[in-house]
Amino acid sequence: MNETGDILKRLEETLRARKSADTADSYVASLYAKGSRKIAQKVGEEAVETAMAVAAGDRSELVAESADLVFHLMVLLEAEGLSLDDVAQELARREGLSGHTEKASRQT
Repeated sequence: MNETGDILKRLEETLRARKSADTADSYVASLYAKGSRKIAQKVGEEAVETAMAVAAGDRSELVAESADLVFHLMVLLEAEGLSLDDVAQELARREGLSGHTEKASRQT
């Protein structure tokens, strides 16, 4: 596995372990205790901050905010019993499809 995959797998393991941690000692445990809706709100906040870094043209801030976004998204996925493997499987399913075609297939 490459460095990117290694760190993401290690982070998933850490996030899973933090589910049972004391909320006073673990930020992640405190997020889990607040529930998925609150975690999703945090993901939204981080997405906005990521977009603002792009608008400001601040590449180092973009990297930092992107890390926050990915981190909180991974917390949300774990809270919902999902993983990056689930996301990767969906991306693999979409591979080779036109974005327009794929999006149209999801519309009801």
